[in-house]
Amino acid sequence: MTKISLSRRSYFSAAHRYYNDKWTDAVNKKVFGLCYSEKGHGHNYILDTFVSGPVNKDTGMIINLIDLDSLLQNFVKLLDHKHLNFDLSHFKTLVPTTENIAEFCFKEIKILLRNNAPLIKLDKIRLYENQDLWVDIDAI
Repeated sequence: MTKISLSRRSYFSAAHRYYNDKWTDAVNKKVFGLCYSEKGHGHNYILDTFVSGPVNKDTGMIINLIDLDSLLQNFVKLLDHKHLNFDLSHFKTLVPTTENIAEFCFKEIKILLRNNAPLIKLDKIRLYENQDLWVDIDAI
């Protein structure tokens, strides 16, 4: 059987601060280096979402891009122009590293797809923090 996959790119801008409140400022500075600062710093993130599913015989698509775009746009609104440490309860006690942000994206998009497009499977996400740093999360 042939697997049909589709990927779509989304964008958001967000700030974050690498900080563990269980540690002193000195330990935070030592562990997180330049990623540690009092107020944090921001990035223009790129989120690639990879999905697969059966081709609908009437439309010729696995999912209508209008529907996928709407789902992804609604999701990235949660993150766009936010300070992740302060604006998202998920990151109140979890350091918003690229890895943790990617994991959050994967879990939330998977739920949205399950609730809105149950035939579509989330295969992978790739989150770019910048052009030379990204995280991939693949479905198991």
